[in-house]
Amino acid sequence: MEKIKIFTLSDHPLSPSGVGTQTRYMIESLLQTGKYKFISFGGAIKHENYQPVTVKEYGEDWVIYPVDNYGTQDTVRSLIRNERPDVLWFMTDPRFFGWLWEIENEIRPLMPMVYYHVWDNFPYPLYNKPMYDSNDVIITISKVTDEIIKNVSPTVGRIYHPHAVNTNIFKKLSSLEMEKVKNMHFRDYKKDKFLFFYNNRNARRKMTGSIMFWFKEFLDQVGHDKATLLMHTDPHDPYGQDLFMLLEVLNLTNGEILFSTEKYEPEVLAALYNLVDCTVNISDAEGFGLSTLESLACEVPIIVNMTGGLQQQVTDGENWFGIGIEPASKAVIGSQEVPYICEDRVSKEDFVNALLKIYNMSKKERAALGKAGREYVMKDYNFQNFCDRWDEIFTDIHEKYGSWENRKNYQSWSLMELS
Repeated sequence: MEKIKIFTLSDHPLSPSGVGTQTRYMIESLLQTGKYKFISFGGAIKHENYQPVTVKEYGEDWVIYPVDNYGTQDTVRSLIRNERPDVLWFMTDPRFFGWLWEIENEIRPLMPMVYYHVWDNFPYPLYNKPMYDSNDVIITISKVTDEIIKNVSPTVGRIYHPHAVNTNIFKKLSSLEMEKVKNMHFRDYKKDKFLFFYNNRNARRKMTGSIMFWFKEFLDQVGHDKATLLMHTDPHDPYGQDLFMLLEVLNLTNGEILFSTEKYEPEVLAALYNLVDCTVNISDAEGFGLSTLESLACEVPIIVNMTGGLQQQVTDGENWFGIGIEPASKAVIGSQEVPYICEDRVSKEDFVNALLKIYNMSKKERAALGKAGREYVMKDYNFQNFCDRWDEIFTDIHEKYGSWENRKNYQSWSLMELS
């Protein structure tokens, strides 16, 4: 049987970004079925050269072309002409793909365009409708996104399929496993304080500065020798704040806040979650939030803003797996590209109280929260189900929409009645 050939555009699928990780998970799971071939544009990183790379484990079934940004109209045209893929799949913020939708009239007569999409917040982004309508299928990552597509572009095919993490890697480790990893990577680590964990980019919407200032107020209440905030991020990210300067300003130079800047393999990152007591993410806009899902998979409770995809991780509607903070304000912000969207901000008081609540829990209570969180992940974000579902999705899309000589369910024109 001829394999289904899928052309992907995303962050480089071997990069550690959330988009890259989810792309890799999808591709590797499908390659293991033996039914697919992939050609990937690997974008959003700097490249030493632009020669195509064959991924060793999969040979000619997976070839990655390094590109700047996410590619260009001409590079897409060239690849389509030379490789004749059956499906075009792409993923990340719609603002990065306007150039691609401009040539959908060239692409869609040949193959379906499938967009794996997340949107952070309401109101319904009606300005995205022309982009949404330029796809055959939109696969939605969060319940918020699914509701948005249902209302903004109801005629476009829609499939809800949230992110997942590999729960064979992200899990609670045994004492022996932890000791091994600590000796290799965290030799100087001593568990003598309560440890909060921040694993996110140092960027404006991630609220890094607020977290540091508010964490100091928490320490002022419980004692500066009682807890540490470990921030796995780049203190000098050009899109964020100078976090080392904030340390000096706050006079938190005695280990109250520590930075982790190494780019760890997933197995080591899982061990890092196992070292901490709670993971925090209070982004004012967060489509999904992988770090909190990874944390729950490792049986570590979370503190999150009740926005975007974070709100569907911290609770199943009845049970809680950490603390969800309702936004204290919902400002409508925007730009020329995104005219309006809600920005959800939590208050200092609510965040500090959430830290105190987790800190004052007994180890048994926190362990119960973490265990329940792992069970929730295994039920609603099961990694094997995630992989199997991708196979079902692409099999159905290929059968329903076809490609090239067998293209179905697409017409490049519409009838309109003029008055």
